[in-house]
Amino acid sequence: MADAAKAVRARAHELFVNGMGIDALSKWMSGLNDLISNRVIELVADEFDLPPVPWCWMVFGSEGRLEQTFASDQDNGLIFMPENESDTDTIRNAMLPFARAVNRALDICGFMLCPGDIMAGNPTWCLSVQEWRRRFSTWMEEPDPEALLNASIFFDFRPLYGQDDLVDDLHQWLLPQPSRCPRFLRGMAEQALGCTPSLGWFGNFSYDGGHRYPHTIDLKMRGSRPFVDAARIWALQHGVWTTNTVERLRSIGAAMSRPSSDTAASIEAFEFVQRLRIQRHLDGGDYDEVNRVNPSELTAPQRMMLKEAFKQAKLLQLRLSQEFIQ
Repeated sequence: MADAAKAVRARAHELFVNGMGIDALSKWMSGLNDLISNRVIELVADEFDLPPVPWCWMVFGSEGRLEQTFASDQDNGLIFMPENESDTDTIRNAMLPFARAVNRALDICGFMLCPGDIMAGNPTWCLSVQEWRRRFSTWMEEPDPEALLNASIFFDFRPLYGQDDLVDDLHQWLLPQPSRCPRFLRGMAEQALGCTPSLGWFGNFSYDGGHRYPHTIDLKMRGSRPFVDAARIWALQHGVWTTNTVERLRSIGAAMSRPSSDTAASIEAFEFVQRLRIQRHLDGGDYDEVNRVNPSELTAPQRMMLKEAFKQAKLLQLRLSQEFIQ
């Protein structure tokens, strides 16, 4: 399976170089990575005597959004349905060794262990159906900074392997909840607005790399994240099922009475930033460096298009501010 994962990345490199669209490429990679992960989970599950209860492996973050690139780490969890709630801890303790073995196996296949330990092998994210519901409810009812940070990861969940209906039911339960929690949505908007695109008042790039990475911009935090965050907030507000950023932007356009040309401009800008990110991933570098770009190393047309992409991100943030803050 590790060899298969390497083959997927090699073929994705070829498709990228030959000009495949970013949304299509990310979904293609995510789809094949899903198949690899499914097989890994299946192989590992055969080595364990798992409790006879329904369970499902869940994915979050970029994997949950079907936006995996060449430098994505693991964001996953596990949901299970005990016959009696009193059995929850016993079942969790029985599932954790299996989940940790899957996390290690996925790491061998090139899906890095999550630096923040957001993985199914962490008992914090190996929960029963009722525990997941209570966890989401707490985040929405008490939107402190940690809850809002978790929302930016966990609200992009989808099922990967097992009893999909456990996750689908959780999703169906969750859909109407955020619109009833305006303080939560406002908190998410405030957090999103704290991550501004790297464009100064006079249309020049602003840098965030400090002394370690001078004259560079973090394309993940200051480029793609403003689009991802805005799309997530509006999707939660309007009860949109999909987790993919491009599909969210398309789905919420009509509900927001947004001109189709504006939606198309946002999608084009987001995909341009993603293309630059993937190019940096292929160039290599350490974990902190791989999403950074020095604008002076781009071509003149690329710099112009990056500035325009940041302007589109600023327009989304302006509307966020008008709807949730002002």
